Amino acid sequence: MTKMADNSSSVEIVEGCRLPVLRKNQEHEDEWPLAEILSVKEVSARKLYYVHYIDFNKRLDEWVTGDRLDMKKLQFPKKEAKTPTKNGLPGSRPSSPEREVRKSLDLNLQPATAPSRGKTLPTPKRKVEAVPLATQVSPATPVPSLPSSAEASQASVFPAVRETNTFKSREDHDQLSSLTTNGTARRLVPSQPGRKRKANCGAADEMIKVLQYNNPQSASVFLPPPEDSQDSSDGIPSAPRMTGSLVSDRSHDDIVTRMKNIECIELGRHRLKPWYFSPYPQELTTLPILYLCEFCLKYLKSLKCLQRHLTKCNLRHPPGNEIYRKGTISFFEIDGRKNKTYSQNLCLLAKCFLDHKTLYYDTDPFLFYVMTEYDSKGFHIVGYFSKEKESTEDYNVACILTLPPYQRRGYGKLLIEFSYELSKVEGKTGTPEKPLSDLGLLSYRSYWSQTILEILMDLKPDNGERPQITINEISEITSVKKEDVISTLQYLNLINYYKGQYILTLSEDIVDGHERAMQKRHLRIDPKCLHFTPKDWSKRGKW
Repeated sequence: MTKMADNSSSVEIVEGCRLPVLRKNQEHEDEWPLAEILSVKEVSARKLYYVHYIDFNKRLDEWVTGDRLDMKKLQFPKKEAKTPTKNGLPGSRPSSPEREVRKSLDLNLQPATAPSRGKTLPTPKRKVEAVPLATQVSPATPVPSLPSSAEASQASVFPAVRETNTFKSREDHDQLSSLTTNGTARRLVPSQPGRKRKANCGAADEMIKVLQYNNPQSASVFLPPPEDSQDSSDGIPSAPRMTGSLVSDRSHDDIVTRMKNIECIELGRHRLKPWYFSPYPQELTTLPILYLCEFCLKYLKSLKCLQRHLTKCNLRHPPGNEIYRKGTISFFEIDGRKNKTYSQNLCLLAKCFLDHKTLYYDTDPFLFYVMTEYDSKGFHIVGYFSKEKESTEDYNVACILTLPPYQRRGYGKLLIEFSYELSKVEGKTGTPEKPLSDLGLLSYRSYWSQTILEILMDLKPDNGERPQITINEISEITSVKKEDVISTLQYLNLINYYKGQYILTLSEDIVDGHERAMQKRHLRIDPKCLHFTPKDWSKRGKW
């Protein structure tokens, strides 16, 4: 189907133009969403246009030909209005309190600049923090990011990917009805002696009373109003911290980083189509296929180079310590300081599938946990997550990714579950780094919903009395932070107000859907197979 193809030669389309572009939707039907032209190139005397579909995820961006453009509705880019002058300098904007505050922050940041980590911003909770100011931008609802002088300017060849926990598996888009587990309920057990936990739940020792009705599938949980004024009225923290260690500052985006630069990646027996830009060396971006060693993740320009490399590469598993193995699934702990080359190569690969990231050359402050699948040829990478060695915000995940060939198979929730098992061994409650992207929030809420419902449904009456549990106890058992427990209960729409108390009502639909989902989930972490000893990273000597 063509649309005004002849006009494309008479009207010059430039970068920044907007117009409808023909594409196929999920039902393979034609649609004409509005798109922005990001780049124009000529191949074999034919013009190609790189388009970004407005309000669509960037991974759908593509090169299109002129016959897919609707020239009747062409919108040329608007010229920027000239700003008023200030102090005789053209182009300067009038001063405002916000700009003055930002200017003073910039001045304070100057002496704290680190050449390889970006600038630091002091906060009341964290003394030194490699943070660019940012707001999370979801693909469907663009939000302007705050301009900041603390941009990450080190988009170098070997960056470490720092992200906001964007998990890209479509499996995690499913609602509670699609949650899966093997049907084994977690028992309510008292805290183990000698286990120390941070008192991070504040005044959250509210007692929950569970009422069993005649219908065994229905229950209500009574929860007095929380006294913690830090939370908003809906139970979700009113002002989430927008400057996590992995939050990307989108103000430094340009046309180059908005466009996919790698056509295809061959990793072992899989060929992957990247979703986003990744700063591989410029000379490799023109290749039709980029070859990666699936064990050391070294990138090579040709199949011949890869074959020659494999004769010399002795690795058959990720470097580092294997801390978990059950069946064919293993987890390896990799220190970003001891294995820099592997960590940097892992970050480059991950950036192809993770958006809204900050890139850093320095991988020293991070630990990487790589999940692998074993066969006769070795341990093949399935996915990974990273975490800071020291996090004052109790973050137990920084980046998290399941590679596309392994998505929708339960590996995403396995990665999340493993991160919380590590937190249990450390004796802490944990949370993914905030703010979460829209897909990351769906992934984690799916896991939190299943885990919390598993606890509530396993409660038994004690001596004929109604079973009781507190928010803190749920947090202790699951290692899920209190704020995440509360927000998940609200997300499930379980909270009602009745006779001066907050009541959590588990309907038959919720219970039945959860039980069906539990029967489908076959991949679970077995704590007995975990051999992990946490380190005290506050002692710099251990770095």
